[in-house]
Amino acid sequence: AAILIGMLVCFTFVQHIWDFLVAPMNDALLTTGRGTMAITEPLEGFMTYLKVAAVAGIGLSSPVLFFQMWKFVAPALYPKEKRLILPLVFSSTVLFLGGASFGYFMVFPYGFSFFLGFAQENMGSMHELMGGAITVSAGQTFELTPTLMMGEYFSLVWRMLLAFGVIFELPVVVLFLALVGIVDYRQLWRFNRYFIILSFVIGAILTPPDVITQVFMAAPLLVLYNLSILLAMIFGKRKEKRERKAEAEADTGTDPKPE
Repeated sequence: AAILIGMLVCFTFVQHIWDFLVAPMNDALLTTGRGTMAITEPLEGFMTYLKVAAVAGIGLSSPVLFFQMWKFVAPALYPKEKRLILPLVFSSTVLFLGGASFGYFMVFPYGFSFFLGFAQENMGSMHELMGGAITVSAGQTFELTPTLMMGEYFSLVWRMLLAFGVIFELPVVVLFLALVGIVDYRQLWRFNRYFIILSFVIGAILTPPDVITQVFMAAPLLVLYNLSILLAMIFGKRKEKRERKAEAEADTGTDPKPE
């Protein structure tokens, strides 16, 4: 119900949302001075707008979704830990939106401009490699005019935003695992050296096949993982202190000192 309401609300403002999503690519096209965006079939524009409303609706309803998700795991928590549900919901929402914002404001402007300009700047070397196979005048380069498909562009954008949003959830997930006793900060710290490699593997899987966006994803992932270790250590030591105190009180109650 929350997703459906979110989709209907977002469809009302779908043109504004699309303008916002396409702004980084428009800026890149203006920077390079060439390129257009097109559709390949009559329904592509309308279907893309429906997808925009659907994805934006899910984002708008994300607080409800995170609340339902954490309520699902709440029975596994102790009464004191259940009080963290609302802070976890708030943190999950903020981190998800923060990750998507990082991708939009930090990765997209640089990445789109780089890749649109990269081909044009490096086409001149093709003439030297191919020789007479392709006829070009000396000193000239191949003229490339990017023609971007509306549907494919949105597919790239929402997958990238989702990927960055998900990886920014790492501190909340690790903190929850530490609270329920599945992991502790000592184990996480020992795994840190392997996580460096794992972060680049995750970046290669979740991003387009290029080194730039892979690094853009791996770098914050490493920072978030070490932040997760710090949070797990803080809450883990508090939990250990409470357990030691409870054990001491239990021992005192069962074996009282003689008067």
